[in-house]
Amino acid sequence: MRVDPDTHPVVEHAPDGTVLTSAPQDTAVDRATAAARRVVDALLRTDRGNANLERVAEELDNIAEHLEEHAPEVRERLIDMWHGEGVTRHDPVTGPENALAPPLVLAGREDGSVEGVVELTFPYQGPPGHVHGGVSALLLDHTLGVANAWAGRSGATAQLNVRYHRPPPLFEPLTITGRLVEQDGRKINTVGEIRTADGTVCVSVEALFIDRTVPRPR
Repeated sequence: MRVDPDTHPVVEHAPDGTVLTSAPQDTAVDRATAAARRVVDALLRTDRGNANLERVAEELDNIAEHLEEHAPEVRERLIDMWHGEGVTRHDPVTGPENALAPPLVLAGREDGSVEGVVELTFPYQGPPGHVHGGVSALLLDHTLGVANAWAGRSGATAQLNVRYHRPPPLFEPLTITGRLVEQDGRKINTVGEIRTADGTVCVSVEALFIDRTVPRPR
């Protein structure tokens, strides 16, 4: 499926460096999500014996109950999530409204690639001091989808061939890139990498997407 350049920037019509992901805003939901991200990280860092976690648990339960009281039905929430902008604010990789997202910010380059830099911390740990392999695959899968859209195409992931060269380190900037390399009918082939600041490739991927989309909730 071709991406509409009027609703989503594509390389032919947008300048180098165009940000392709939803930008954080100075809104209550963005501030609350950023605070929740801090809480998740702080819980993994804190001194288990001296942080008065009983009080913390009670306060967090109260916050969760308050939010649940104001939560609409799942179907209604899905319709609201997918109404409007083509760049989502709620996905688990780049979404500023999702506390699971680092979040990664991706920009389009004039050569057709997309690129972003992110520094991951304890919530994303797999091997000691390094990024979980599943998290690496998640970041790359999403980045490749954004790369497809930047190239003017859209499709669903059919296959990811992920190669783990070495574990990406936590607490260091990681560059994540993606690029559409070929389209054959409904098949879209895209590649990507995760590299350290010195250019060392940690994870690479070759992926197949199929030109189709899941209908938005109505």
